[in-house]
Amino acid sequence: METNAQTARRSLATEAVHAGREDLARLGLHAPPLDLSTTYPSYDSRAEAARIDEFATTGARPEGPPVYSRLDNPTTARFETALARLEGTESAVAFASGMAALTATLLVRGAMGLRHVVAVRPLYGCSDHLLGSGLLGTEVTWVDPAGIADAIRPDTGLVMIESPANPTLAEIDLRAAAHSCGEVPLLVDNTFATPVLQRPAESGARLVLHSATKYLGGHGDVLGGIVACDEDFARKLRQVRFATGGVLHPLAAYLLLRGLSTLPVRVRAASASAAELARRLADDPRVERVHYPRIGGAMVAFETTGDPHEVIGAVRLITPAVSLGSVDSLIQHPASISHRIVAEGDRHSSGVSDRLLRMSVGLEDVDDLWADLDQALSAGAAPSATPASAPVVAPRTSAVRAAARAAAAN
Repeated sequence: METNAQTARRSLATEAVHAGREDLARLGLHAPPLDLSTTYPSYDSRAEAARIDEFATTGARPEGPPVYSRLDNPTTARFETALARLEGTESAVAFASGMAALTATLLVRGAMGLRHVVAVRPLYGCSDHLLGSGLLGTEVTWVDPAGIADAIRPDTGLVMIESPANPTLAEIDLRAAAHSCGEVPLLVDNTFATPVLQRPAESGARLVLHSATKYLGGHGDVLGGIVACDEDFARKLRQVRFATGGVLHPLAAYLLLRGLSTLPVRVRAASASAAELARRLADDPRVERVHYPRIGGAMVAFETTGDPHEVIGAVRLITPAVSLGSVDSLIQHPASISHRIVAEGDRHSSGVSDRLLRMSVGLEDVDDLWADLDQALSAGAAPSATPASAPVVAPRTSAVRAAARAAAAN
């Protein structure tokens, strides 16, 4: 196995291709194997009992051959190793979905009597609901980033933020947020940015959450979630995963590991198109406001002057569907779908307007995507909003243009 010093010298693009695969040549293999076993033979039941006791006590990954696939799986372990390397953390623990990963994290802290969560809106709608519904016995205090420190209590187990946020793409200073947390772990949902654009652990986040369904898989054909963290927290997550059964299927892990190898190429290519679309949308009189993050990325959000539902109904190349991060472009209306579960007042106060559309830009030609958006915006345009040679300057247009130029330059 290569040393940390050797792997530390690798670029992200190299890590994406090789992390979790370093032993393949020694095994006489080129592609990672897929292990679909649910159980594994053992003729030494005393040794097996000792390994199970060790896991129950420490949560450390068992040495030697696997015991049972709910405890560990070699294919899933490869994906975990690779994502931890990309995020720059000691470990990572994979789950059946992003929500299963968040649930396990909350259960770890809740088991310690730390059920209070400080969170910043907006978050993904189901994350918002899970925190606020009390389903896991949590109590949440919603704050602006500047209010994190003042909201922390003795029973606060977690501070959660998402940056860029779903769906407004609002950004938070991660280093400042981590400083405000003190000794309380900061959980950053890094789904939109991916480790290609930012690595929250480098800014002080202890926990980095991904809906692996999105960019890590990248092809819209696999569900998964993962938490990158230090080994101490990973051990507790493994124990919760074993007890609750929210395991990642090895076939999903195989697809996710394969997806990581092209992650930097996909994110950078899609980001270049997204930056160009953000620029064109900012100059369009049928668009009231464009949201595009300073760090770039493949997500664009915009508020229409006309009926957003008509825009959704008029796209032909772009797929009107929930989710994001696929090789093909998707568009959806957050107030109707991804954030429908969030109370209307809370949606509006966190910037999720009823005219907001969220677009996940894929790998299609940017001019083809614009042609589809152009005709869809015309279909949804208000009667008084017609294309004109002199653009109407919307709020934050100059900032959007600047972000788009910077992202395109990268």
